[in-house]
Amino acid sequence: MIRIELDEAALGSTRITVSPLWDAFCSLHLLAEHRRPSWPYQEWAVRAREVLSQDERVEPLRRLLNGPFNFPDFILPMPFGTTSVEEELAVVRATAPEVVRQQLTEHYPGLADHPLVRPYREDPQAACAALADAYQAYWDGALAELWPTMRRLVEDEVLVRARTFATEGVDALFTGLESRAKWTPPVLELTKHIDAEYAAGERRLLLVPLVFAEGCRLYSTDHPEVLTVSFQARGAGALRERPERAAGDDRLGLLLGRGRAAVLRQLGGPLTTAGLADRLSLAPSTVSEHLSVLAEAGVVTRHRVGRSVYYQLTDTGRSLLALLSGQDVLRAVG
Repeated sequence: MIRIELDEAALGSTRITVSPLWDAFCSLHLLAEHRRPSWPYQEWAVRAREVLSQDERVEPLRRLLNGPFNFPDFILPMPFGTTSVEEELAVVRATAPEVVRQQLTEHYPGLADHPLVRPYREDPQAACAALADAYQAYWDGALAELWPTMRRLVEDEVLVRARTFATEGVDALFTGLESRAKWTPPVLELTKHIDAEYAAGERRLLLVPLVFAEGCRLYSTDHPEVLTVSFQARGAGALRERPERAAGDDRLGLLLGRGRAAVLRQLGGPLTTAGLADRLSLAPSTVSEHLSVLAEAGVVTRHRVGRSVYYQLTDTGRSLLALLSGQDVLRAVG
């Protein structure tokens, strides 16, 4: 269990950012032999496993999956707000040898000859360059095609969480943040296989939404002033279209039409028309038309934040879903 006490200053400096490299790293863990990825990752995993097993350039990543379950910042740098995986990989390549050796000592004591550790100990610069090349090959083969959709999902999550934080406070920010996280002011608890405790004032918090957070939950501590914690972004179903429902089982679709029902089901939290269109693989104009009808019927509400218009279920909409879809949506969502 990890306990992070957050005082007023730490809460005020909490930030949310994106990281394509962190998403790539988590996605790797869905490809381990013992893993059986859930929908919507199943079809992607078939293709990604081919990349991981057949492309020799990704050998450093295969070693990661078979090594100690501990990942210092030189392997996975702290996110700094870029949407370019190439910019993050430039940081990997530029890691100073003395930083690599220091983090090896801290994270892998007594494992100097482990196949994962040895290349970084013997030639840190070459090993970091090979790791960056491996990430790039894996990204190009397994994730680059998905990145426009993934980027929309995580950027939407940042906007929604930031707005929630600004308008409703920290309690609302942490609500639904992570299935293995518990917020009991002023302490954030994370269920992990390690034990650690951080007193108020020690670190500020950096939150990172990931599409592939099902692969693993990341928690980074190497930065002396920042704790970085990942969480699952909403809408991962956009990675592929939802399977067709049997007509007799889809009462909501029979009542509203499949397209309108699909829009309603996606509104677990505030989303824009473009965000919904990405998730459902529909034209924005089609989604906009569905939303207009749903808003007129009183099952969704809309509000403007800057230049964006966000849609969210009303209590009526949540009740309708609960009654006709059997979903657990009557509780408030963050």
